[in-house]
Amino acid sequence: MADSQQTELYAAREPIFPKKVYGNFRNLKWVILAVTLGIYYLTPWIRWDRGPQLPDQAVLIDLANRRFFFFWIEIWPHEFYFVAGLLVMAGLGLFLFTSALGRVWCGYACPQTVWTDLFILVERWIEGDRNARLRLHRQKKWDFRKARLRFTKWLVWLLIAVATGGAWVFYFTDAPTLLVDLFTLEAHPVAYTTIAILTGTTFLFGGFAREQICIYACPWPRIQAAMMDEDTLTVGYREWRGEPRKHSEPVKEGVPQGDCIDCMACVNVCPMGIDIRDGQQLECITCALCIDACDDIMAKIGKPRGLIDYMALTDEENERAGKPPKPIMKHILRPRTMLYTALWSLVGVGLVFALFIRADIEMTVAPVRNPTYITMSDGTIRNSYEVRVLNKHGEDRPFRVAITGDSAMEVLLEGETDQTVTVPADSTFNQRVYIQAPPGSAPAEAESTDVRIWIEDLRSDERAYKDTIFNGRGN
Repeated sequence: MADSQQTELYAAREPIFPKKVYGNFRNLKWVILAVTLGIYYLTPWIRWDRGPQLPDQAVLIDLANRRFFFFWIEIWPHEFYFVAGLLVMAGLGLFLFTSALGRVWCGYACPQTVWTDLFILVERWIEGDRNARLRLHRQKKWDFRKARLRFTKWLVWLLIAVATGGAWVFYFTDAPTLLVDLFTLEAHPVAYTTIAILTGTTFLFGGFAREQICIYACPWPRIQAAMMDEDTLTVGYREWRGEPRKHSEPVKEGVPQGDCIDCMACVNVCPMGIDIRDGQQLECITCALCIDACDDIMAKIGKPRGLIDYMALTDEENERAGKPPKPIMKHILRPRTMLYTALWSLVGVGLVFALFIRADIEMTVAPVRNPTYITMSDGTIRNSYEVRVLNKHGEDRPFRVAITGDSAMEVLLEGETDQTVTVPADSTFNQRVYIQAPPGSAPAEAESTDVRIWIEDLRSDERAYKDTIFNGRGN
């Protein structure tokens, strides 16, 4: 292929300076920004009383003890299927919203979008709105004013980035303790390294890369097309109503002019720097700010709103034919979205069911294989077992160990005078258990005998068991 026909896979970034806009979608974005950032920054500081021997942080990823705490829920390593289920629900939720409303996640709740919005807000506060920022950008000579504005903006960005990285590490250990350790330089080097990495990426991605992350680094723009169809609602331009544009094309006698006056308001407010009138584009994150900008212009010139709006391909066909568009709920409630909703609900119900039926005590039994049995001096046959008891309660609990099988067998606990062992709160305890059969008994003479080992919580009467075998002489 000739060089002139080659397509560039990467284009150098042209700085974009979105103009301030007012409207319902902009207000919705502010609310989502405030809520999501509030949740992210404040959640590690919420306290939750779990008792004297457990952490009192409501949400904690306790890597040291390999547990995850979420308010009253505690997830252990062997219960990772809960985390996997939540990830599946997140994926299905993303498919559902994309099939119904296009890239609504990208436009409103994606972390890259949220922090970029916040950085643009800071930029606007310090340097001014679009025209002022453009003039500052085009000013080649660095004078005191430009240096002051730029360094002030970068400093505020850096503080936000540090807070972002700092908030993340608070999810992995007690937040108040770590905060003191960070300022006294006693925190683990991993904490400082993590904060430094997240600070750098937040500063660069939100302040300088911005839309480049969405275009080149994020795979979702290339995947989301598979989630959409002709009934998906997404931001579009009613070309049949807006063209030909006034003030940009010569007025032809007898040809009605469109509603679009080519004011460029939709382009000036777009954080991706695209023109929605050119049709659907990979760069569009459907943030709907162009809708707010266009509706404002339409109100000023006395035209109905909706020149740019959420719409579907089927709406275009109907409206071009002079028919009304489908009701919004008919776009949303269709087989694809109902299937995603059903799958999402099914996984959610399954996780809730599994959460409520899980036991507060669990056990595992591992027979000692070397040797499989020993013969005592009086001829008694003894088998050894490693019994691991998991106590999920927030307090120490006494457990009784018992067996069911041949009545001739008895159970002994290493280091204990009876059949009771105390398991510390919220921990796993290993106990060596001996089962023995007297000489001449059926279990002692048989090759193997089925046996069931029980544990019973003496406070709650909750029980658990595991089946195993007792090895005899085999005569």
